[in-house]
Amino acid sequence: MTVRTESLVHHYGDSVAVDGVTLDIDDGEFVLLAGANGSGKTTLVRHFNGLLEPDSGEVFVDGRSVSEHPVAARTAVGMVFQEPRDQFVAATVGGDVAFGPENLGLPRDEIDERVADALNAVNLSERRDARVDELSGGEQERAAIAGALAMRPSHLVLDEPFTGLDAPAREAVLDRLETLNDAGTSVVVVTHDVRDVLGLADRAVVMADARVVADGTPDRVVDELEAYDVRAPRRRSTGRCR
Repeated sequence: MTVRTESLVHHYGDSVAVDGVTLDIDDGEFVLLAGANGSGKTTLVRHFNGLLEPDSGEVFVDGRSVSEHPVAARTAVGMVFQEPRDQFVAATVGGDVAFGPENLGLPRDEIDERVADALNAVNLSERRDARVDELSGGEQERAAIAGALAMRPSHLVLDEPFTGLDAPAREAVLDRLETLNDAGTSVVVVTHDVRDVLGLADRAVVMADARVVADGTPDRVVDELEAYDVRAPRRRSTGRCR
């Protein structure tokens, strides 16, 4: 079960944002997709669940074409945007987390079960009735993750999830991502700063100028990161042993 892009190309006008990228994200992997701002990484992942359509090439999720099966792709790939507030659609935490399952037409008892499980996974059960605009930055990030989890995706993609978070909030999000990955969810973290998360990753993929320029274990890739304007740890961090 994978997310796969084949020779993917995407333009914004005359500018090439993704240039012929072929990439596989295997089920259960924890992958860093690193690169400077403007390298193409956000554009790439927005093809994983059909938020963008390629100009050429193809995208497959769990063996199905995303263009032919967009609903299946959006169920399988949960997406958490750089600004969590951009994806909130309800006034309360519980209402927002329930939105995706409700759109699937699920029975009320299953929706309630999914909401409870998702909020528990990110330690927000006690904030179910809170207004989303009253949450701290870290709580908003975790609420956005819960909204994605309620869809029960096999793949979770997070775009710059640590931007603006203080140290305790970063630690809380990192802990939840590690737990989710250990339970079998593949995790893709899109970032220009790998210092907090490199030690959790099985693999690091680096983009520059719309292309993949490095792909390997964190130990093998870490020395190349600063050359591509990616903030790396001063001490070498190793990927997790499985």
